[in-house]
Amino acid sequence: MKHVGSSLQSSVSTQLTKTTIRNRILKRLQLQKEDVRKRLSEIIRRKLFRSKFFKQSKIIMFYISFGGEVDTQKMIKEAQNLGKTVVVPVCAKNRIIKACVLEDSAKLQKGPYGILEPVARKRVPLKNLDAVIVPGLAFDKKGMRLGRGKGYYDRFLNTLPERVMSIGLAFRFQILPSVPSLPHDMSVKSIISA
Repeated sequence: MKHVGSSLQSSVSTQLTKTTIRNRILKRLQLQKEDVRKRLSEIIRRKLFRSKFFKQSKIIMFYISFGGEVDTQKMIKEAQNLGKTVVVPVCAKNRIIKACVLEDSAKLQKGPYGILEPVARKRVPLKNLDAVIVPGLAFDKKGMRLGRGKGYYDRFLNTLPERVMSIGLAFRFQILPSVPSLPHDMSVKSIISA
């Protein structure tokens, strides 16, 4: 019985630490000036587009940025202009992410958490993805990520074929020495920051 209690206590303290980190990073994202966010996002965009895996990828999943995150709007447009198929996450009611094509002039609507999603939903099988650009509030140098706490991306990353590249985009203040994690938390294979 003692082991179960200590495990539960560890889980509770990890959750408290995650909440503290989330709150601090969310505040930093809100306080960051828009011109700084745009400038750093552009540096990240250039690094991403120069990478070998990006150049070789044909079907790429981006997130549609919101709430002060690394801006992906220009990245999405440029990837489409390069002839790549851009896919974005659509949140299903059962806390599952569906990968859906984002057409160049797609109509968007707010999803369950206020994140924009395409109205037309043409799903792409996960085995067809080459790369997934992953949002996160914090990352560590080993690729462990801290999301917004709903577990959507952890479940999604857990179902990706091993060959699919997963890349976190972050501002430098979002890279921490270590991110608290639980067994179900998933890491990314690479992080691009500025």
